[in-house]
Amino acid sequence: MDGTVTVIDKGTVRIHSYMAPDDSLNVTTQLIETPARVIAVDAQYALACADEVVTYARGLGKPLDRVIITHAHPDHFHGAACFAAPVHALPAVRDQIAAQGDGQDPSGAVIPVADMTPTVEITPGTQVIDGVPFVFEAHHGGEAADELVIKLPEQGVLVAQDLVYHATHLFLGNNDIPGWTKAVDELAAEAADGAYDTVLAGHGLPAGPEVFDQLRRYLADAGELLGDDGEAYKQAITARYPDFGGPFLLDIGNQYLFGAPGAEIA
Repeated sequence: MDGTVTVIDKGTVRIHSYMAPDDSLNVTTQLIETPARVIAVDAQYALACADEVVTYARGLGKPLDRVIITHAHPDHFHGAACFAAPVHALPAVRDQIAAQGDGQDPSGAVIPVADMTPTVEITPGTQVIDGVPFVFEAHHGGEAADELVIKLPEQGVLVAQDLVYHATHLFLGNNDIPGWTKAVDELAAEAADGAYDTVLAGHGLPAGPEVFDQLRRYLADAGELLGDDGEAYKQAITARYPDFGGPFLLDIGNQYLFGAPGAEIA
């Protein structure tokens, strides 16, 4: 297996967190295993990684109930069809994915937009799935224009996806550091009140609430260092965080911010 799987046992619920390798952006798919089914959250960028996730999920011996797409960045929805399950998303996220048209896998294969577009709308609120309460929340601004956050209150788990990166460079292409900082502060306040002890990141390994302080520092540093030269920013932020993964995410962010040379995922 090229990816890394971390298993978190929460009694009746187990989380299998699959992180793609560095060359696939360290993007993370969460497999939430309930007593009788498996719910996937986000679907990978590279189809080969999505296939790895699906093979692992099938090995759990329970049906894949659905795949939930949290936001409209291709590294989280390209592999949706690989799961052969209903694809769920907020209406705004569905519309943003549809508007992007066909995608392209790193192998060069075209991914038809119909294969990636969610067909089941998520309404914010609490939904009980297989006896487990899932709290769906819509967030606006930050890493993406619209993002879904999922909370499992009985298990103390926050599925933050791309509002949280763990030891991985941030994609700043949405150009909204203040909005991202605000979202982090709101989530951190809930953690401080003891609402959850496990934070699942959209890029990087699972973490605890301490990840919010790391994010705050990085966002503050990014606001200080980000000027009008993408390459200078990349050099400065990687010097400050030399051990962080996903440097390719900086190139992608610079493409959006400055039109600088670099690979695109959109």
